[in-house]
Amino acid sequence: MVTATFRFYQELGEFLPRDRRGRTFAAECARQSTTKHMIEALGVPHTEVEMVLVNGDESGFDRVLEDGDHVAVYSRFELIEVGPHGGIAQERLRERQRERMRFVADSHLGGLARLLRMAGYDTLYDNHYHDDDVEDLAENDDRIVLTRDRELLKRRSIVHGCYIHALDPPQQLRELFDRLDLAGGARPFSLCLHCNVALREVDKASVAARLPESVGALHDSFTICDNCLRVYWKGSHYKRMAALLAAVAQRKEGALEDFADVESSEESDFHP
Repeated sequence: MVTATFRFYQELGEFLPRDRRGRTFAAECARQSTTKHMIEALGVPHTEVEMVLVNGDESGFDRVLEDGDHVAVYSRFELIEVGPHGGIAQERLRERQRERMRFVADSHLGGLARLLRMAGYDTLYDNHYHDDDVEDLAENDDRIVLTRDRELLKRRSIVHGCYIHALDPPQQLRELFDRLDLAGGARPFSLCLHCNVALREVDKASVAARLPESVGALHDSFTICDNCLRVYWKGSHYKRMAALLAAVAQRKEGALEDFADVESSEESDFHP
């Protein structure tokens, strides 16, 4: 056995027992243990880690720890001052091009998935997804895994993922927007909330026969999903969702209780 000391910074401490948060502590490591193995054995999924320093030098996840090593583990890279150790080996999620900011949400995050689609972010979701399905989609489609299951994020083939701390979908959206700086790339109301495919503008005359009478009288602008054929318009639900997105994007302080259930399919400005 070898002994190394560890310090986890920022919100990574939330994965640790209280007596290990915000402090340096020693941990025994099996011989040939790597940084990834020990970080996850201590409770932190590797997808939550932005950078690892071993004895002050940047390290990859495959470094074998030696007796007396000091391991510093960071989450948000932009908060870290790094000396001239060389380049950053790991890709930073915040630095991804907008087109590659694509997600797959596990079966417990349907509300968040709908809100991300509302914001224009390609997000796969099915409440029948098993962990293996999520893992395969992440690996094959280069998607970022969203989950509240830390064990799922520890799977070796999952390279990028986000553990979602919040419980309420609007708060989850705010958390993800803050973490990945999503506001600048948002394209609100460009995707179908149900199918995750692009919406296109359509003439009112071509959908008029399908509209509720009150909607036809009040609205002139419509979009349609070519997959499920739902027709969307800018009604009261649209306005609530737009207000939520504005509050999240502008990082307004305060609670988001006014937007409870805004992601629900029971309240939508569409007609099947």
